Amino acid sequence: MTRRILICSGTGCVSSGAKAVSHVLAEKLQAKGMSEKFEIIKTGCHGFCEQGPIVIVEPEEIFYCRVEEGDIDEILDSTLEKGQIVERLLFKDPNTKEAFNTFHDIPFYKKQMRLSLKNCGHMNPENIDEYLENKGYSALEKVLKDFSQVKTIEEVKASGLRGRGGGGFPTGLKWEFTYKSQSDKKYVVCNADEGDPGAFMDRSILEGDPHALIEGMLICGYAIGADEGYVYVRAEYPLAINRLEIAIAQAEERGYLGDNILGTDFSFKLKIKAGAGAFVCGEETALLTSIEGNRGMPRVRPPFPAVKGLWDKPTNINNVETFANIPVIFREGAKWYSKIGTEKSKGTKVFALTGKVNNTGLAEVPMGITMREIIFDIAGGIKDGKEFKAVQIGGPSGGCLPPEKLDLSIDYDSLIEAGAMMGSGGLVVMDQDTCMVDLARFFLSFTQKESCGKCTPCREGTKRMLEILNRITEGEGKPTDIDTLKSLAKTIKSTSLCGLGQTAPNPVLSTLNYFYDEYEAHIEHKRCPAGVCPELLSFSIVEDNCKGCTVCKKACPVEAISGEVKKPHTIDPVTCIKCGACVEKCKFNAISKG
Repeated sequence: MTRRILICSGTGCVSSGAKAVSHVLAEKLQAKGMSEKFEIIKTGCHGFCEQGPIVIVEPEEIFYCRVEEGDIDEILDSTLEKGQIVERLLFKDPNTKEAFNTFHDIPFYKKQMRLSLKNCGHMNPENIDEYLENKGYSALEKVLKDFSQVKTIEEVKASGLRGRGGGGFPTGLKWEFTYKSQSDKKYVVCNADEGDPGAFMDRSILEGDPHALIEGMLICGYAIGADEGYVYVRAEYPLAINRLEIAIAQAEERGYLGDNILGTDFSFKLKIKAGAGAFVCGEETALLTSIEGNRGMPRVRPPFPAVKGLWDKPTNINNVETFANIPVIFREGAKWYSKIGTEKSKGTKVFALTGKVNNTGLAEVPMGITMREIIFDIAGGIKDGKEFKAVQIGGPSGGCLPPEKLDLSIDYDSLIEAGAMMGSGGLVVMDQDTCMVDLARFFLSFTQKESCGKCTPCREGTKRMLEILNRITEGEGKPTDIDTLKSLAKTIKSTSLCGLGQTAPNPVLSTLNYFYDEYEAHIEHKRCPAGVCPELLSFSIVEDNCKGCTVCKKACPVEAISGEVKKPHTIDPVTCIKCGACVEKCKFNAISKG
């Protein structure tokens, strides 16, 4: 029997050297005459991105992380030939230092419930046979055989699935609107324009399980009466596009795409549209405008796409994760699916965990899990033993939540009530060294640059808000700035044309709500409590701590530090450019940046 060696070949692991690891392993297996005993499977993302490249040896499911070319000989000799585990390549918990043999035991995976990510990291995404072996396209066959269009839509409604792209609109209801629209032509569109900084949920599904997306779109096409679909994907995702192209070609060859699918009257064709990377094209009407060949700018709604969408025809738009849940619903049943999650937020949600946590990567968790469980159980807590300060959830349009919200249930309504939003699933964790005013400035800077400029509130309003935040972080803030920020935010939210402008002020409003004291410190006391904003810092030597080691003096790029060996040094405040290089190098906590 041939044993499998899974090598994560998603973008993260590829960037860490997975291709070289795979190549060397293949060469050495060939040289040892072991090629027929072991099959190398290049998978999609396994989720634990920080630990890549990841290698899993089956059937024991031994989980090796951060594997390099030089580790292959030891894996061959110890594990593949002698059945022994290479301890140094196992994942070790950064807090307890405990080592784990399989991924099932690793805390990062223990509280996860992988539905849309079920196949990612466990099969070759470029081989349709592996998808079929995992019950692939069985949901489509079931729908075409046993379900009418109306019954298909009712099953999706009964599941309670809500759109995973940000708004959380009930998926079945959206399908129903499009189904009821009268037209000679309808479209299904997948929004894979994942523009949030640090978000890569959709990319990982496209790279690791592209047929799940195709199957979900096919079922949607059948339900609403569409015979054509588009996947709008970022051009910056070349690997995802390549694997999707391969999957589409294979599905066409096997009769899952094209005319008279599986011998029925249902026909469906699928095309890929590569987007140019505009964040605003994540808004559905701007996305449709871009597919049509025009500059991606939002349209006035109503009419909504379900009535007048792509080329003025009824169009249903969902994102990758939403479509990937559809085959699960029909394989397992809406009743089974609806038991997962909370009363109004069913199923699971994939989050991209980034920031100051020990374990970054992708995690799929049941709705209703708490923020504390995600950050401290799955993500392994805060790096370097520092204190948790805030979490930004929902991407640049989301909100920042403080420690007192750690036990908040993760669901659409609870997050909105707390001043944040689910968004597409970006989750950025901040520690004690983060300046919340500067963070709000950073996210607003992103959305301001990405504004298409079509409507005045977003184009001009975000620019004015950003100017105020820049002043505050530079020590030029005025007491009236807070009221001005709130007033501008209210106007922008209520009058902007699309979701980009309507949510752009969220990071500012949430930080004002939960971290008002930091704004006050910047404005009233001209001080940055986190020691981040350069214009509000003053670097000086703490004489009692300084050992005269000269490390800070050597690190200073402008020679602002002077002093003799083994004697306390001094910093010239006029010459100092406040770059922080001295602080980073000092091992004795001898530099104050108050």
